[in-house]
Amino acid sequence: MKALVKYEKGPGNLEIREVKEPEVSGDLVKIRVAYAGICGSDLHTWAGNYAGNKPPVTLGHEFSGIVAETGPEVKRIKVGDLVTSETTFETCGRCVHCKNEEYNLCSKRQGLGTQADGGFAEYVVNHEARVHVLPEGVTLLQASLTEPLACAVHGAMETSRVKEGETVLIFGPGAMGLLTGMVCKSQGAKVVIAGLTKDENRFAVARELGFDRIVDQMKENLDEIMSEMTEGAGPDKVYECSGAIPALNRAFELVRKKGEVIQIGLFPKDYNEVNVGIFFPKEIHYMGTRTQKPSAWVTSLKLMEEGLVSPEKIVTMITELDRWEEGFVRSRNAEEVKVVIQVSGA
Repeated sequence: MKALVKYEKGPGNLEIREVKEPEVSGDLVKIRVAYAGICGSDLHTWAGNYAGNKPPVTLGHEFSGIVAETGPEVKRIKVGDLVTSETTFETCGRCVHCKNEEYNLCSKRQGLGTQADGGFAEYVVNHEARVHVLPEGVTLLQASLTEPLACAVHGAMETSRVKEGETVLIFGPGAMGLLTGMVCKSQGAKVVIAGLTKDENRFAVARELGFDRIVDQMKENLDEIMSEMTEGAGPDKVYECSGAIPALNRAFELVRKKGEVIQIGLFPKDYNEVNVGIFFPKEIHYMGTRTQKPSAWVTSLKLMEEGLVSPEKIVTMITELDRWEEGFVRSRNAEEVKVVIQVSGA
């Protein structure tokens, strides 16, 4: 079968190859991939600066498809089911995080598309417990975005707990910022999306999503806007989704006293200059949120089923597996909000 394989570390080293089709055994479920989304970590792997990737490995961890075959121990999933799958493939199963179903925090975790073969291929396998049958009305295209949506759910509803009536500021109008905004809006919060002039194509999508305010920080005064919206107090929560240190420091400046700043975006460097001079006096709660866990997948599918969140609205390009490089380039250059690869005609 065809698969997009990172065959060794370093810049590039990514190509379509013919690989052996995965086989099922035990509780494994074999999925014929319909759609697979391009994530920022895929771009980092392509650039050669994502240390967690273990080549040779097929990339792709955001996907949906149709069950093609099941192992002899599979009980719940049936051939023909429309499904999506969590990214976790193996964990230690013994640590406190595994016992609490916080697989995202297990130090021995192996993920699809990183240490185990992922969804940029005709077929992928995962354990039955990690596979979710789509609720009625949820499409395969929508379901291919369950993973990034679950990251947003984990950040906004589990790591932090957005509440009705709160004012939320989100830095970064990319895929994660827009999905986080959708989740916050679904919980009754007022949502402000902030970016730069270069983000105009992303602002256009944000406008269609109906957020309360969209701010180009190079043309408008974000301080004045947030002060006016919150009677001078500042936003209750700020979600940093841009991966830019200046945005993080702006978050500390703008968030209300005792407010929350939640780090969702990834920084290019591990060590950065942070304005602790304003961080401590305001008693800010600053927290990181790592990917997602099973509960966030359940919530994400429910939000889609109830029509509260429509992640497919951020998809601005659908391409084919053979044209993966065009999708990667356009994603890297921020020419698209979200690129999805249609792997099969399912």
